[in-house]
Amino acid sequence: MARLPAADIRRAVRLGLEEDLSHGDITTCALFSKPVAARAHIVAQQPLVVAGISAAVQTFLTVDPTLTVTVARPDGELAKNGESILHIVGDGRSILQAERVALNFLQHLSGIATLTREFCRAVRSCPVSIMDTRKTIPGWRALQKWAVALGGGVNHRMSLGDGLLIKDNHLALISRGRQAVRSACRLAGAHLPHRTPIIVEAESLSQVRQAIAGKADIILLDNMTPPMVRRAVMLINRRAAVEVSGGITLKNVRAMAEAGADRISIGALTHSAPAASLSLTMTPLKSRSRRSV
Repeated sequence: MARLPAADIRRAVRLGLEEDLSHGDITTCALFSKPVAARAHIVAQQPLVVAGISAAVQTFLTVDPTLTVTVARPDGELAKNGESILHIVGDGRSILQAERVALNFLQHLSGIATLTREFCRAVRSCPVSIMDTRKTIPGWRALQKWAVALGGGVNHRMSLGDGLLIKDNHLALISRGRQAVRSACRLAGAHLPHRTPIIVEAESLSQVRQAIAGKADIILLDNMTPPMVRRAVMLINRRAAVEVSGGITLKNVRAMAEAGADRISIGALTHSAPAASLSLTMTPLKSRSRRSV
């Protein structure tokens, strides 16, 4: 299972709590002057891939190290609608103060992991990888890409230094006319001190031919229809790996895979995944009253 570096969790939790608690919790302080013993459960309200448990646990314990936090469904596991994934026992005031930040982690990251799993299931049995992009929330890239991996996807570049990818605006600046793609590939190959795969974006079959001539390792077919992808794959004829990107949805991803793509990169995995539905319910330990959030 993909592992998220502890430093990334600590930083994200610290920033999340600074946003929410920098001026205190005036509501909780106004209502409760003393500790209130309570038990809380975070419950899935839809089938989902759990992601963000590590961050949620650290959020609660950062607010109050005396809380007892028990994981029912760890990161990467499937949770059914109505299943509890996390239990918290302790001062209800602390639970209230950590609640929203913890849920933010779980809802956003579980949403990404769940959507990624849906895309992976849509291309099941096809020899293709579902990949993310750099279209991430600033400061959250490591967490978002970790959630993609939990859902069964593959991480693309983590940063601009993590792989060579020639895109349309690089080509626009080269000013080599109709041979920009070929020129860019050759310039990149001559510049690299060691063997690094060259990925180049192609928007037409003409650019695909140039990419082949420039000896690109991976040709990224941008915003092409499945029939165009199929023609490009035949033209490439295994001289380079084929990546497809742009306008990929759950409705057309299978067609893209069947057209011959080796990898499909999808920005929506991180920038448009719907938040997973989860809630926190809390009960005072000395009564049966219940509060839903």
